[in-house]
Amino acid sequence: MSTPPALQIREANAHLAAVHRRAAELEARLDAAERTVRAQAERLARHDQQLRAALDELGRAKDREIAALQEQLLTSEAAVHSLQATVRQRDDLIGQLQPRAELLWDICRHQPPLARLLATLAEAERLGPLPASDPGGPGPPLANSTGEEGAMDHLQPAVFGTTV
Repeated sequence: MSTPPALQIREANAHLAAVHRRAAELEARLDAAERTVRAQAERLARHDQQLRAALDELGRAKDREIAALQEQLLTSEAAVHSLQATVRQRDDLIGQLQPRAELLWDICRHQPPLARLLATLAEAERLGPLPASDPGGPGPPLANSTGEEGAMDHLQPAVFGTTV
């Protein structure tokens, strides 16, 4: 076999050196890329861990808030039941007082005529009984009688009073 010319050997050596440099350059870039990927993976893992911790804390906070809201709901329901019972009691009381209020309303409506009647009775009482007169004289007898006057001598003459 014949030996290749020196120029071809130099070109082949230059080519091998260039390939070797290129391979070293690519290996350096690969190492840098691997370091970058590892660093990014570690950052992502830490970030994922932080997000999981934050999510867990949010879950616990949600559970605490739900428990507080359930407690508040129970308290509110108890207050509603209490207020409903109070309303029922007041409705019952109103039902009991309504007839009395209607009676008082009727009394108030009749007050002016009753006041006039009482004033008239007071005036009649102020005038007093008629003076004693001859029992056989003119006018109606002063005693309460049914025609049997002998048996009822104990009856008093009619006198106005204000016992209403």
